[in-house]
Amino acid sequence: MDELLKWRGEFPILDRSTYLISNSLGAMPREVYDRLHSYADSWAERGVRAWEEGWWDMAVGVGDQIAPLIGAAPGEISLHQNVTVTQAVITSCFDLRRARNKVVMTDLEFPSIQYFYHEQQQHGARVELVPSSDPVRFDLDKFLAAIDETTLLVPISLVLFRSAYIVDAKAIIERAHRVGAHVILDVFQAAGTIPVDVRALGADFAVGGVLKWLCGGPGVGYLYVRDDLRSRLKPALTGWLAHRRPFAFETGPIDSREDSFRYLNGTPHIPALYACQPGLEILNKAGIAAIRAKSVTMTTRLLESAQSRGWRVNTPENPADRAGTVSIDCPHAYEVCRELLAREILVEPRLTAGRRPRIGLANDRHPDGRRHRAVSRGHVSGPRARRSYVQPALVRDTGRGLIMHSEQLG
Repeated sequence: MDELLKWRGEFPILDRSTYLISNSLGAMPREVYDRLHSYADSWAERGVRAWEEGWWDMAVGVGDQIAPLIGAAPGEISLHQNVTVTQAVITSCFDLRRARNKVVMTDLEFPSIQYFYHEQQQHGARVELVPSSDPVRFDLDKFLAAIDETTLLVPISLVLFRSAYIVDAKAIIERAHRVGAHVILDVFQAAGTIPVDVRALGADFAVGGVLKWLCGGPGVGYLYVRDDLRSRLKPALTGWLAHRRPFAFETGPIDSREDSFRYLNGTPHIPALYACQPGLEILNKAGIAAIRAKSVTMTTRLLESAQSRGWRVNTPENPADRAGTVSIDCPHAYEVCRELLAREILVEPRLTAGRRPRIGLANDRHPDGRRHRAVSRGHVSGPRARRSYVQPALVRDTGRGLIMHSEQLG
């Protein structure tokens, strides 16, 4: 008996569709209805008293449910609107006008992060974007060589969003620390798919969000700061939540707290903090080890099935090198996506400049393999093709081929 199947009923959308785009937006847990109702009740019945009765502490307290999923300790995470904001908070701790001002990134990094750091050049940053000729992975030696004594920050994803390639973060962190640089480890596509331990890796910072693999909805990004850095660094992007005495409304410079509240700023996003908790609770109960084991089995089957049809797969074949995504080149990918959507198999086409068109299909594990045959038999046709990624991971229905916690990247 697959123990993960018991969670399938917690996701209403699985009653009527095969959900394969959770890395765009994870499937909503049923309990979210009740949690948002609790938020509304608290606001309606308690009014301003709700702040002192729980709201104020949620931007750190709810982070304690994320901590076990990334190897952090209670109190080590602060919650923000999204990952780009967390990068801005981190960067505001440093003076980019000094000699050590280089930011090293791969061009396989998620675009929003690239956009943010390129714009920091107007504040003094030097950005070195290490190019890759491979859509799956980048040249690690070349990347390590770019990290030198002038490097300040190294934003890097533990799992690359295009290919699900698992990066050798340990090697990057060790190299960065040898030359005095700081690593910002983006675990967005890792947390919830593979075991993550940011403390064991020695990451200076770790960032991510809940709306994808963690099924937490939009509006909650998380920030981990290593214990020895937490009170030493001082974000310039700050606000009254970071003040030791916020309700004293003191004027002048801030007297910052020394815990994770130090990295907060303005009024937090309370509704989102209510909505994200059911997904986090499910993930913690289900266990990442079980999810990872099932993901390896399902992605292996999908990868082998695609290869048997002669389709190019832009995802590592070795399970040790890949997380939860399989990226496949499929003929007439855009039309295939439209046909799957018409059948309530939710996927999304994407176009990636300079790459071949791809569509990601999820493995339903149904005995007749009908999801795969829907593509291979040529039910759709046409010249247009775009790229899509699908990541099978957590729950399937052996009768209907439903897979929960499959993720559409980006």
